[in-house]
Amino acid sequence: MQTRNIPVVGMACAACAANVEKKLNAIPGVASASVSLPSRTALVEWDETVVTPEDMKREINAIGFDLVVEADRSVEEIERREYTLLRRKVLLSWAGSLLVMAITMGWINLGGRDSSNQTALIVALAILLYCGREFYVRAWKQLTHRTASMDTLVALSTGISFIFSAFNTFWGDQVWGSRGIEWHTYYDASVMIITFVLTGRLLEQHARKSTASAIRQLMGMTPKTARLYRGEQTADDGTKTPVIEEVPISTITVGDQIEVQAGDHIPVDGKVRWATSFMTADGAYVDESMITGEPSPVLKSGGSEVLAGTIVSQGRLRLRATKTGSDTALSQIIRMVEQAQGSKAPVQRTVDRISRWFVPVVAVLSLLTFLLWWAIGGSAALPHAILSAVAVLVIACPCALGLATPTSLMVGIGQAARHNILIKDATALERIRKVDAMVIDKTGTLTIPNPAIDFTRADDLPFEERETLKPHAREAVEELRRMGVEVHMMSGDKEEAAAYWASKVGITHYKSRVQPQDKEQLVRDLQASGKCVAMVGDGINDSQALALADVSIAMGRGTDVAIDVAQMTLMGDDLRRIPEALTLSQRTVGMIRQNLFWAFIYNLVCIPLAAGLPRLAGIDMQITPTWASALMAFSSLSVVLNSLRLKLKG
Repeated sequence: MQTRNIPVVGMACAACAANVEKKLNAIPGVASASVSLPSRTALVEWDETVVTPEDMKREINAIGFDLVVEADRSVEEIERREYTLLRRKVLLSWAGSLLVMAITMGWINLGGRDSSNQTALIVALAILLYCGREFYVRAWKQLTHRTASMDTLVALSTGISFIFSAFNTFWGDQVWGSRGIEWHTYYDASVMIITFVLTGRLLEQHARKSTASAIRQLMGMTPKTARLYRGEQTADDGTKTPVIEEVPISTITVGDQIEVQAGDHIPVDGKVRWATSFMTADGAYVDESMITGEPSPVLKSGGSEVLAGTIVSQGRLRLRATKTGSDTALSQIIRMVEQAQGSKAPVQRTVDRISRWFVPVVAVLSLLTFLLWWAIGGSAALPHAILSAVAVLVIACPCALGLATPTSLMVGIGQAARHNILIKDATALERIRKVDAMVIDKTGTLTIPNPAIDFTRADDLPFEERETLKPHAREAVEELRRMGVEVHMMSGDKEEAAAYWASKVGITHYKSRVQPQDKEQLVRDLQASGKCVAMVGDGINDSQALALADVSIAMGRGTDVAIDVAQMTLMGDDLRRIPEALTLSQRTVGMIRQNLFWAFIYNLVCIPLAAGLPRLAGIDMQITPTWASALMAFSSLSVVLNSLRLKLKG
C-alpha cells in the first residue's frame, strides 16, 4: 500500500472537492481518499499492484480536474501560471463587463437598440467563451458523469441569461412587443456573474497563500545547493587545500561530505566529522530552534548528529550525510504537516455530505422559483421569472460551506507547527479541547535522565541526583490544572522517587513501579469514568497507552514507536506546548463554528431574497443576478479571511 498527498488542479468549491473524493474512492485499488479544498490536495492510500497514480489521473481528468502525479511537474509553477492566467481573465472580464454595461444602460450610443444589443451580444459572447470557458467545459464533463458543482450553477445561470438575451435581441419585438410586453436584454448580468466569480476566486487564491505559509516556511529551511567536499588538492609547495564544489541539493547522496559555514542552513541530516568556531576549537554552535523549539544554540563537535534545516550560528563544520531528500527529519515533518492539513475532522465529513446534495437542491429551487413567478404572472412575468431563477443559481454558494472547516483546520495546524507542535490529523486538533484528564509519563517526559547514572543500579543512588526536572514543567502542569485538566503521573520508579518528582511538579495523582499495561489500564479506567483522556509519553513502554488514549502526544526526542503511534508530537522539551495545543484547539473549533454559522445564515437569508419571496408579502426587495454574484464571491472570501484571524492570535 502507498500513501501520498497528491496536488489537485481545478477545484474551486466544496462540491468540486466532494466529486474528486467520490471519484477517487470509487477507483478499484484505492483504499481511501480524502480531498482538501483549501490545500487543493488529495490524501490517497492505494494498492500499487492494482492501480497507479496515472490511472487515477485519467479518471479525474474525465470529470474536469487534474492530478499532479508527474515528477517533473512543479505544483508551484502550475499555481503561479494559474494565478497569472486568472488575473488576466479578471482584468479582461472587468473591461468587457463595464463595456457591456455601458452599452445596455445606454451610456454609449451605437445608433439604435438593435445595433447596441448586437454589439453587447458579441462582447458578452467573447467574455463567456474566453474568461468563462472552464465553467462550461467542467460543467459538461460533470454532467456526463452525473455530478455537479459550482461550475454547474455558474454555467446554467450565465447560459440562461445569455440565451434569453440573445432570443430577445433577434425576436423580442415579434414575441413580446407584439403582445404589449416590455422586454430587455441581460448581457450585463451574464458577464458580471463571470466577472464577480472570477474576482472572488482571485482574491481567495491570494488569501489562501497565507493559510499555507507554515508549509512554505518549513520548505524554505532546506537550501537549494550544498558545498560538497571533493577531497584535497596538493599545490607545488606541498600545501593542501580542500576542494569544495557547490552542487544542487538533489545530487547529494548518503556518505557525501558537506561543509556548512556560519549563517547557512544545514542541507541534510548528518554526523559531524569536525567543527570549529572562535569560541571553541573543536565545536560549532547550531541553532535548532526551528526544529526543536529550544532557543539556545547547541554545541556540535565530532560525532554529533545534525538535522537538515537547522542553522550554523557560529563557526563552521563538515558533516557526513546520513539522510537526504525526502528521508530527512525536516522532510518527514513537512509531510506530517501536509497530511494533517489535508485530513478531515469529523464535522467536515458531515459538511461534505451536505455539499454533495447542495448543487442539485439549488437547481431544483431555481426551477421552482421560475415556475412560481411564471404561474403568478403568466407570460408578462417570464423575464422576471427567469432573472429570479438565475439569481438563485448564482447566490447559492457551497463554497463558503465547504471552506468553513478545512480552512480553519489548515491555519490551526500551521500555527501549531510554528509553535513546534506537530499534528498528524485534524481529529486530534478538534478533540484535544475536550481533554479533562491527562496521563503523563515521568522519565523522559517530565524529567531528563542524568546520562552519568547507571539506571541498572538505580535503586543504589539518591533519586534527587538521578534526573532533572524539565524547564517549565511545573508551569505547564499548573496551566493544565487551571484549564480544568486532571493530571496523573505514571512512573516505573520506586515510590519515594515518584512522590518526590510529583511534588516537585505539582501533581497530586501519581503511581509508582507501573508496567506498560498499568498505564493502559489507567487510561481505560479514566475513560470508563467519562473522562476524555490524553496520554503523553516518549518510550516504547508508553505505546499501549498512547494507542488507547483519546488524544496521544509524544515527545519529539522520544522513540520512533511512540512518535508513530501518537497523534501529536512536541518538538523539544517545553511542556508548555501542551496547554498551548488545548488553547489552539479551542480557538480553531470556535472559528469553525463561526464559519459554519455564517455560511448557513448566508444561504438561509440570501436564497429567499434572490427568489423574490419578500414580494409575495408586498415588500419590494430582491437581489439581482449581478448582486448575487458579488455576494457569492464575498461569502467565500470572508470565510478564508475569518480563518486567517487565527494567525493574529499567535
